[in-house]
Amino acid sequence: MEITIWSLALGAIGAIALGRAVDLAIHPTPSVAHSNAFHLAVLGFVAVLSGLPEALAPDLEPDILEAVQVMAGPLCVGLSAFLVGGWLNARHRERLMAGSLRLAALVAPLAALACFALPAPQRLPLAGAVSLLAASLTLWAIWRASLMGDRLASAMAFGCLLTLPAIGGMYATAIPLPGVTAAWEAGFAVCAALANGLIGYVLWRRDQHDWQARHEEASSDFDPVTRLHTGVTLGQRLVKAQLRRRRMKHDGAVLAVMVFNIDRVRAQAGPRGVNDMFIRLAGRIQRQVGVVNPVGRYYDSCFVCLVESIDAPVWLRTLGLRVACSLRRPVEVGSSDGQRLEVHPDIGVGIVHLTAQEAHLDEVLNDAERMAEAARATPSRTAMLDPQTGRIVPVEQAQLAVRRIAGARHHGARARPMRH
Repeated sequence: MEITIWSLALGAIGAIALGRAVDLAIHPTPSVAHSNAFHLAVLGFVAVLSGLPEALAPDLEPDILEAVQVMAGPLCVGLSAFLVGGWLNARHRERLMAGSLRLAALVAPLAALACFALPAPQRLPLAGAVSLLAASLTLWAIWRASLMGDRLASAMAFGCLLTLPAIGGMYATAIPLPGVTAAWEAGFAVCAALANGLIGYVLWRRDQHDWQARHEEASSDFDPVTRLHTGVTLGQRLVKAQLRRRRMKHDGAVLAVMVFNIDRVRAQAGPRGVNDMFIRLAGRIQRQVGVVNPVGRYYDSCFVCLVESIDAPVWLRTLGLRVACSLRRPVEVGSSDGQRLEVHPDIGVGIVHLTAQEAHLDEVLNDAERMAEAARATPSRTAMLDPQTGRIVPVEQAQLAVRRIAGARHHGARARPMRH
């Protein structure tokens, strides 16, 4: 019975790995290659700890099998944490998130090696504990990304949550612990297969977005310089997102980024330098908000981003400050005479909080532009409408709720001047 259970689980995991291998042959990108590496690591981890090696190869040296089982979980979880950092653009979005994922990726394999200094009966339990701790840290980082508005991170977090009983159950099977029956093993196998399938679906969606961004840039729907959506296509995405928000009762946000020193950069570096600056800024915005949140070039010096879902209004402060901090870093551009110059973008970030209430597209975009223009006078270069006072204020001074407020409407109010 146990052999049948784990064979079915491995078949399901292997089918997804095979499908992604075919996808890699069709779309050979680094993102798809990383997804393949993840599925192959999961396949190997489940195969080693499921008990199938002992059943299929009874002559296998016990010491070798134990060593492989001790290393399998920490290596798989460590690789997953490393890959998750790339999928979430953690290095560009938040130091805490990036540091946590790096810690999990580095410490888990080293801790597994340290397990061999312990007596044999303690090695597998400690390796299982290390794997669970590293997986929990990875889950926390993914959940934090979902709070920042990454829609696909929510589904990935649920898939990562399912890995916890799967990892614990497989180590309990490998030890083996008393009371682990075939029914329990069936539950662990289902968790492993479902987690791999759900995470695989999220990775496939991310890879699709990445592929479209690389190969649809020649379309009239994309800006030829920055490879972002044009104002027309972004407006269509805004309308569709508002319909979904009204149905799902989710909060969201529109961010407008205005660049004010275009003439100065053009005088320094020429048109090529201006275009280089726009390309760099566009990439920074997209990395901060994630691949599934559309970013567009509304017009020459204005970028607009739609964050379709946020956990609570208070996260707008975190998101706005991180976007502004990223965009204010110096940018190296190429000048018309071939030299490399460093320019400092003069930007403003305006934030409009969207709720499930009716919203007019022109009104939302106009409000976002006004906030971005007002943000130029703030230390953080980020401004929004304070829901309590109705004034345009620096985002760090806005009185934002830590939870969603049902029925609140923050986007259509008449803003009073900002207090300096």
